[in-house]
Amino acid sequence: MKPNTLAPVASPCVNWCEINPGNGFCRGCFRTLEEITIWSSANELEKLAICHQLPERKAQYDAHQNPGLD
Repeated sequence: MKPNTLAPVASPCVNWCEINPGNGFCRGCFRTLEEITIWSSANELEKLAICHQLPERKAQYDAHQNPGLD
């Protein structure tokens, strides 16, 4: 492997593809429709940047769904 070469970033898709109209995120992977659309043409750094945001999006969604449980 070449130095500074990133390993391929796996898609976060979990095959539950439905955009939540309340927040604009996919209910399965928490990407936006735009992020889903560009995924196949994005480079590894762009994919990493998208994936980096997903845990926080999920946490915010979970907290909103279950207030007082954190």
